[in-house]
Amino acid sequence: MIYACRLSELPPGEAVRIIVGEVPIAVFNADGSLYAIDDTCTHQDASLSDGWLEGCLVECPLHGASFDLRTGLPAGLPARRPVRTHAVTVRDGAVYVHAPAAEEVA
Repeated sequence: MIYACRLSELPPGEAVRIIVGEVPIAVFNADGSLYAIDDTCTHQDASLSDGWLEGCLVECPLHGASFDLRTGLPAGLPARRPVRTHAVTVRDGAVYVHAPAAEEVA
């Protein structure tokens, strides 16, 4: 597991960006539920942690593609490919992301 932040540093409606190896991952607090996805939009290279969060959907700030944080599936064009999701654990007030396996990163 990779430390992301203190839970108190991630209020509802906000996101943090961490780097795991060379992979940027965005951790979101969607109305009290925590989700982690690859931070790069699959349509073009834009940071999803800079996007707009509404419920469990994040909208890419570049061209408006949106993704479901629960599944990683695109919920709006122009993205057609999903982003990878990651498990999140909260322990003793700290938020952790389960690191992708090496074969998933390649």
